[in-house]
Amino acid sequence: MSMESTAWNALYQARHAPQEQPPFSRAVLRRIAGFARPHRRRLTLFLLCSTVAALLTVATPLLAGRVVDAIVDGAAAGTVGWLAAAIAAIAVAEAGLGLLTRWLSARIGEGLILGLRTAVFDHVQRMPIAFFTRTRTGALVSRLNNDVIGAQRAFSNTLSSVVGNLVTLLLTVAVMARLSWQVTLLALLLLPVFLLPARRMGRRLARLSREAAGHNAAMGTQMTERFSAPGATLVKLFGRPAEESEEFAARARRVRDIGVRTAMVQHVFITSLTAVSALALALVYGLGGWFALRGSLDAGSVVALALLLTRLYAPLTALAGARVEVMGALVSFQRVFEVLDLKPLIEERPDAREVPDGPVPVEFDGVDFSYPSAEKVSLASLEEVAVLDSRGGEQVLHGVSFRAEPGQMVALVGSSGAGKSTIAQLLPRLYDVDRGAVRIGGVDVRELTFRSLRATLGMVTQDGHLFHESIRANLLFARPEASEEELWDALRRARLDRLVASLPDGLDTIVGERGYRLSGGERQRLTIARLLLARPRVVILDEATAHLDTASEAAVQEALAEALRGRTSVVIAHRLSTIRAADLILVVEDGRIIERGTHEDLLAAGGRYLELYRTQFGGDGPRNGYGSDGTSGADGELGGGTGRTTTRAGAA
Repeated sequence: MSMESTAWNALYQARHAPQEQPPFSRAVLRRIAGFARPHRRRLTLFLLCSTVAALLTVATPLLAGRVVDAIVDGAAAGTVGWLAAAIAAIAVAEAGLGLLTRWLSARIGEGLILGLRTAVFDHVQRMPIAFFTRTRTGALVSRLNNDVIGAQRAFSNTLSSVVGNLVTLLLTVAVMARLSWQVTLLALLLLPVFLLPARRMGRRLARLSREAAGHNAAMGTQMTERFSAPGATLVKLFGRPAEESEEFAARARRVRDIGVRTAMVQHVFITSLTAVSALALALVYGLGGWFALRGSLDAGSVVALALLLTRLYAPLTALAGARVEVMGALVSFQRVFEVLDLKPLIEERPDAREVPDGPVPVEFDGVDFSYPSAEKVSLASLEEVAVLDSRGGEQVLHGVSFRAEPGQMVALVGSSGAGKSTIAQLLPRLYDVDRGAVRIGGVDVRELTFRSLRATLGMVTQDGHLFHESIRANLLFARPEASEEELWDALRRARLDRLVASLPDGLDTIVGERGYRLSGGERQRLTIARLLLARPRVVILDEATAHLDTASEAAVQEALAEALRGRTSVVIAHRLSTIRAADLILVVEDGRIIERGTHEDLLAAGGRYLELYRTQFGGDGPRNGYGSDGTSGADGELGGGTGRTTTRAGAA
């Protein structure tokens, strides 16, 4: 390694020193060893190769000195030839060892990345929905990328660097001291000239880098928010383009200025240290040459000392900065372990059962529920806040009980925030109840396997989320083994087959981020087609038509009628007209069921349901085209057109 490379390495280590200084922890080291255990054979070979490479590094300068001595002493040409051949052989061996070491390093490092990434990814998938509602996505992705790679460097770079440099340093100092202890002492005294400016400049550059990173992050956030379909729409409606542009440009100019300052500071530092290294080399030649002229040192030893000097500063500098690298790796490991230590609130029992075959009833039995507090499901670093929100834990459901028989529809209505969506989220175990039980087919959902629960339940929410993939991929997400005919059948039943057939790429059409290349009604019908393809026995609709216009709602309602036919269903309704034929309507307020019955019964009771009805349709009773039974002649709404046999569900 050249003097200039050594200077760059010292500067890099000082610049990238971690701000956090984690305490030494044997527990953390044991966990790190656990991830390294599958690679222990390669690690052993890797360390062995690094040691041999370090030995060869010191051998070349000694042989070069022997060549000079042979020439000065007038030795036979064959001697010089053999020495040159030995140097060449060592160079070839070093190259071969370098390739082998690099391959081992890559295998170990990439294998560690694979293990850490899959561990974090699998663990995050098991986290409750509350974790994702609180966590900033970018911070979580950073754990899977930057921190995992930072942890990987501990094995692929730091470990080999420490071993190889330690062996090289000990051998180099021993050989140099044997040749001339005076020259060796002079070389060691010049080391602080390398290290101290590097640390000082490194801290200065680190401050500039952090400032630039902050501006870059702010620009990235601004672009991410403004370039998404909803963000771009909001900016066009309410934004101030000139102010937005100036704010972005100001940050970009600051990053430019920091970049110029950083480049100049680096150049001045490297130029200075290169000059110092040249001075050190000159002193070695001068002092060594003086000793040679006095007869106390051979000419070959002077050359060997000069070559060994380049082998001395690199390992010394690297070992001086090894603590920085180790601390950086520990910080990365701890940030990864921090995520892995978050315990999922919802786990599958070892003795979990399958959902019983055939049509299944749904039952809520005295359910109490409170959303988990932030400390149970999140991390301050993932929310990018100093302290976690202390709120949470307040009870939101109180003694909720009802039953939907196989094939029946139970509708939930009530004010916003009353707890309707919370009830729906307990069925697929997005959360677990605090008290009571939620049962499917007579079995508590906490006793069921996740696989069978997913196969039994299907849910359509009001936002109709789609991935930025093709229509085919979004459908196959529900059932990967589905055939082409089954895909088109699901689209036909969702009233979307003609649209997809008219697209240039058909099923391979990319729907865009969150499906924004489709209209709201088309996006919702595609999510219904996905549900139909999954063939669930229980359907949950969470205000699936809340944000659609009349025409889109009519098309979606036709698709929903197909989805609900013959299935047990729990429907959260914003528009009362869509659930008037429900077998059981539950009025939910403040987390309690305050009324239950059929549409006609609840209108006749004159309670909260009638108030909601009047709010939507006006008047003092069933008017605006609705008869005394609350029915309407409007087309395309859930009601009589579902093809179900209507059976009234009694109060639970």
